[in-house]
Amino acid sequence: MRGDMKPRLQTFTRTVLLLQVCWLWSGQCLSVHFSNQRSVYVVKGQDLILQAQIELLEGERVAKVTWERSAKASGKSSPVAEFPHGDPSDERVTVETQGSTLKIRGYEAADGGVYTVTVTDQSGQRRSAQRSVQEYLAVNHVSVMVNVSHAVLHCMEAWGTDPSFTWLHEKVLVTGTVGRVSADGASLFVSGTFCGHFTCVVSNKLGHSSATYTAEPCESTSRSASAVVVFLLLLLALGAASLAFLLWRRHRHGQHRRERLREPYEEDL
Repeated sequence: MRGDMKPRLQTFTRTVLLLQVCWLWSGQCLSVHFSNQRSVYVVKGQDLILQAQIELLEGERVAKVTWERSAKASGKSSPVAEFPHGDPSDERVTVETQGSTLKIRGYEAADGGVYTVTVTDQSGQRRSAQRSVQEYLAVNHVSVMVNVSHAVLHCMEAWGTDPSFTWLHEKVLVTGTVGRVSADGASLFVSGTFCGHFTCVVSNKLGHSSATYTAEPCESTSRSASAVVVFLLLLLALGAASLAFLLWRRHRHGQHRRERLREPYEEDL
């Protein structure tokens, strides 16, 4: 029983909302929209699918659905598909789900633009909704700018879609000991020693690109450790030499003293 109540409640809620829209628009009881208003990015060669949400009162039917595309450069509008009577001029284009779904196989750069879906019901009422479509581009032309006085590195990318940023220091992922990365990942605030190679890697689902900024060379830890070891060995050698010299001097001094004590004794004989 509870399982049946939920769909019924959702249907009732949509009906009430649509009736309110009808009242506000003087009896116009048709609604069409997209669930997401953000631009759609499509990888070249993949399929473009646009799904419109059409709301009608119970018992009403869609009489006609048309899809049009406006090119961003020229703004010129051209028909793409029509339901139920129009056959698309492009064999790559199909409409499904009573015209509410538009599918274009093998997306090309020319398919980009602003798509408008217009729905007409049996009473002649019309409603439209729009969705922007763009090609998903690979990352390219990565560069790194630096503010030496504030020890800040900024990573920039020319035109890639949905880029994500990763920072490396000496080919190792940056940690808190090296610095802090900004919320968007594009900037690195260096808190440690500003030295060595800083690399910004920008990636998206089509690949990655990188750029490196080279600061003053960092002091090698191994060299420092070697220098310390050599210094300690020198101290030990110097200490050993000093101890040997003191023992030799003490031994020499003891021999000289015995010789001086022996001379008076020999004269008495």
